[in-house]
Parts: sequence; structure tokens; C-alpha cells
Amino acid sequence: MLLGRWLAAAGLVVLTGTAVTVYSMGPASGDGPAGATAGRPAPAGDAPAGLAVTGAQSSGGVPVAATPRPTAVGDPLLSGKRRVTIVRVGAFESGLALLDGGRLAEVDDDQGRQVFVPTPVGSSQFLIKAYYGGGTGKPVCWQVHNPGDTRPLYVRGATCRAGDPAQRFEIVAVAGGGPREYLISNRWAYLRDSARSGLIMEELGDAPPASSFRFNDTGPAPRR
Repeated sequence: MLLGRWLAAAGLVVLTGTAVTVYSMGPASGDGPAGATAGRPAPAGDAPAGLAVTGAQSSGGVPVAATPRPTAVGDPLLSGKRRVTIVRVGAFESGLALLDGGRLAEVDDDQGRQVFVPTPVGSSQFLIKAYYGGGTGKPVCWQVHNPGDTRPLYVRGATCRAGDPAQRFEIVAVAGGGPREYLISNRWAYLRDSARSGLIMEELGDAPPASSFRFNDTGPAPRR
């Protein structure tokens, strides 16, 4: 009789341990960013800066879920020592230009500043310095501007200030994207193309998935 009671108790311990193991292997959505629920990933804006965004694909091919993966940290184009041109993936014969006295736009000619130097400023953030062709002239920096009306945020040129949050951009590799294909954001607002307004900054929660951009190496950065 005592032997029977001992065997029953041992069986209960085994069943309890199995239940704990099964429970611990359940969905881990609660460990992700706030707002993520089982079967529904959190917005890409919740991925930490400096991490690639992986997971579900949008209709445009840009990942929109928030499972982080390390980027290629050693990319020399993000060292501040190389100058680049930037082209929106899917754009037709046009590249990004910071127009004189105006905003960041896509152009198919040589107007404005079309040479950029992403320069690290810490915490996986960058100033994006803009130069004329060949890297000439004193640089100006990208800065997010709020027009203060119903129009969306956009990027314009400003005197470079590393401590200005509006000038500190995150540049994040697109998971599964092409070589040197990045998302560009500032404080959860992503650079994207709008059919109505051109290039704007907008949170992913308020708009379709962000556009992605390809960086093209054009040589050493200016010595300044």
C-alpha cells in the first residue's frame, strides 16, 4: 500500500513538471515591445535603433514587424568617411536631393545637394550631411521640420547641430532587402514617399509601410 502511494506521488510530480514545461514554451509575444499581441506583431517603429526589422512583409516588400536582428555594423558607408548618393527603392531614374532653400525631394537632374555623408553621433544615430556634387561646399544637415499646419512633417536643410534631436536619424538595414538597403527614421517617424506630398516623415502607425532607400558609394568624404 505504501508502495502504491509512493508511485502515485511520483506520477503527480512528473505531470506537474510537464505542465510547467509546456506553459513555458507558449507564445512569447509578451516579451516583445508594448502593444504586441499573439498573432499580431508590434509596429516596426518599436524596434530599437540600429537593428534590422524582420518578419511580415508589406505589399511593397518592406518588412513591417518588429523582431530585431543586428545590422551589418561594419558598413563603411555609415562610418562618416564615405560620401553616398541615396535612391528610393522603386524610384524611376531619380535620386534624393536637398534643394537650395527648400526640402528633401526626388529629382532626375543635378539640382540641389545630392551627395550625403551619414556621420555617426552615438546611440546608432547619424547626422546626414549634404554636399553639392563631388562633396564641395560647406555641408548642411537633414532636419525634420514641422510646418505647424495640416501638412505632414518633412526634411529640410539646416546648420549642422549634433545635439539637435530633429537632426539625429536612425539608419536601419531592411531584412531580406538588397545590398545597402535601409529605412531612415527620426523619433519613430519614417522617411517615405507620398503620392500627394513627395518625401515626408510619418509614423508607420498612421501610414502605409515606410519606403526603403539604397545607398551608393561615390568616394571618400570631404575632409571637414
